[in-house]
Amino acid sequence: MTNTPLDIASQIRPAMTKLYVTYFRVAQQSDLTGPQLTIMTRLEEHGPARISEVAREEGIRIPTASNALHQLEERGMISRLRDTSDKRGVRVKLTAQGREELKRVGAERDRHFATLLELLDEDELKLAEQLIPVIKRLASNYNPEAFEK
Repeated sequence: MTNTPLDIASQIRPAMTKLYVTYFRVAQQSDLTGPQLTIMTRLEEHGPARISEVAREEGIRIPTASNALHQLEERGMISRLRDTSDKRGVRVKLTAQGREELKRVGAERDRHFATLLELLDEDELKLAEQLIPVIKRLASNYNPEAFEK
């Protein structure tokens, strides 16, 4: 490998930023924010969580997480329940309505992203397919705390 991680990051980051911004402009059919959707996805994948856990996993402060969760609760997307291990604690969980909205928005965004992938030729699409595990690994290993110094 001739390029360092920093060299590669310098080449990829501007394009990823443009892709991210463009994608969310086009896919903004839901009135849920990106952070709200990632919180809902995390609750769907991992089950009920304390607000502090949501904040830590999302790399945000507790008041920010609390505010996002309050907005989701007002819309019926999540509900609160007492923590069985600590009666003073509260956990949040996705409601049936939240699951349905997450599914709907996910399918809609998949269609938008598929439209973008249709611009690729066959070889580029195969290369994109080969990158799936790498992208998933980067997403699952991302640790916001590593950037706090």
